[in-house]
Amino acid sequence: MRVVEDFKDYQILDLAHGEKLEKWGNIILRRPDPQVIWPEESINWQYDAIYKRSNTGGGAWQINKKLPETFIINYRDLSFKCKLMGFKHTGLFPEQAVNWNLIRETIKNSKRKVKVLNLFAYTGAATIAALKEDAKVVHVDSSKGMNEWAKENVKLNNLTDKDIRFITDDCLKFVKREQKRGNKYDIIIMDPPSFGRGAKHEVWQVEKDLYNLINQCVLLLSDKPLLFLVNSYSTGLSKTIIENVLKLTVLKMHPGIIASDEIGLKVKNNDLYLPCGMTTYWAPK
Repeated sequence: MRVVEDFKDYQILDLAHGEKLEKWGNIILRRPDPQVIWPEESINWQYDAIYKRSNTGGGAWQINKKLPETFIINYRDLSFKCKLMGFKHTGLFPEQAVNWNLIRETIKNSKRKVKVLNLFAYTGAATIAALKEDAKVVHVDSSKGMNEWAKENVKLNNLTDKDIRFITDDCLKFVKREQKRGNKYDIIIMDPPSFGRGAKHEVWQVEKDLYNLINQCVLLLSDKPLLFLVNSYSTGLSKTIIENVLKLTVLKMHPGIIASDEIGLKVKNNDLYLPCGMTTYWAPK
């Protein structure tokens, strides 16, 4: 497992009863997590807010004390705006710091101007990481709201002078248009959901659509690509399956290596680790 070791503004304090207790800066949250399948008989957690699921689906935050509408979380020299969202999220996935580091190291070590395509780009954490190394970034998400949030994160990091385009569109449709335009990218990143809808209500199902998207993205890689990274939270796809997809697509066109592993977070108060999905990537030898 690749684990974030130095995220000072974020910590998992404990895990029990299908939930995690987390510290976001000075705010302590209690949220459900399906990976936590063990009970704990004596549990006395103190927290500022808890996300409670509804029996009819979804859920809502119960706030125990006055909290700011938004709060800033820092990782190294990166800063992100967070807030309590309707479906238990905050707008940031701290375990992704291992991938932000990989992206930055890849760009820095290339010693050239790098062009990055970030698909399903959400609030832009990976985009910020790439911009920090002076890459040219195209940021694509089907949600206009997420793209506006990502723009705020770009501004928060004083990166508005960098070369970035924000695209609100279905990722596959955008990729096919880029093929027609002849645009190429040195790094392609994607963090696809298990299920989602595009800007015009296009249905995305990862088991049905991931192979085709990756296969189409291969046509956008430059002559000397640096990284093709697929992050997944889908429990229905093992890392071997995504490795197989990259072997059948990227590796056929570009010799290199394929690596994959769980990514996760260490629990502060004991020796447990929380798995938070997996990342599979291609890189040149």
